[in-house]
Amino acid sequence: MESRWGNGDIARVPALAAELARLRVDVLVASSNPATVAAVQASSHIPMVFAASSDPVATGLVASLAHPGGNATGLSLVTPELSGKRLQLLQETLPRLARVVLLWDAGNIGMADRVRETEAAARQLGVALHVEWVRDLAGLDRAFTALAQARPDAFLTTVEPFTGDHRQRIVAFAAQHRLPAMYEEREFVDVGGLMAYGPSLAANYRRAATYVDKILKGAKPGDLPVEQPTKFELVINLKTAKALGLKIPQSVLLPADEVIR
Repeated sequence: MESRWGNGDIARVPALAAELARLRVDVLVASSNPATVAAVQASSHIPMVFAASSDPVATGLVASLAHPGGNATGLSLVTPELSGKRLQLLQETLPRLARVVLLWDAGNIGMADRVRETEAAARQLGVALHVEWVRDLAGLDRAFTALAQARPDAFLTTVEPFTGDHRQRIVAFAAQHRLPAMYEEREFVDVGGLMAYGPSLAANYRRAATYVDKILKGAKPGDLPVEQPTKFELVINLKTAKALGLKIPQSVLLPADEVIR
């Protein structure tokens, strides 16, 4: 097993993917959209499995979900309805929700659709949405300053390598400024975030292993359909809610998969 990690720095990923390609590994497994794109660009021959691609069709990784073609396949995170669901959960938790900020890493082109989906959902729900992009720590500090000055009712954070690596800083900022926040991954809630709703990445990685198994037994990636997530998690941190002075309504608590008390 050969592992390479960019530590949240997308600029490092192409060189790491090229290094793995030179080692002539039997299968390349990528964890995020930027890593997947880099792996495909590094080799058109080595079979490639992505565990969490934002939108493999839109980013040109596969020809279609049913018939990927090429040397890549795996699991997609294409779930447009989730953006609206996250905003709905925030509205149920904060009945007077009017202004929301979306924090995202503009260096991850796979997240552009997620931003558009969230903007469309906000218009439907009558919520004013402001988008703050980041690319590096300086950009994150700039976004924090803008958030502190704007004082929105809540904020959303997309999950990609950069925001994931700096989740503790993001969660700490939300706590310091008493801002309710919705995340896409439970890992943010595990370190003190208020709530998260999204696909189970652990389940995705387990499914990715089945793709690797099939490929090592002779299957071609282009013949293996891309799967969309089937398991979603709503995780709520009641300790954080109490610190923020929020009472989570039963309509939000009851369907939760896990409540941290």
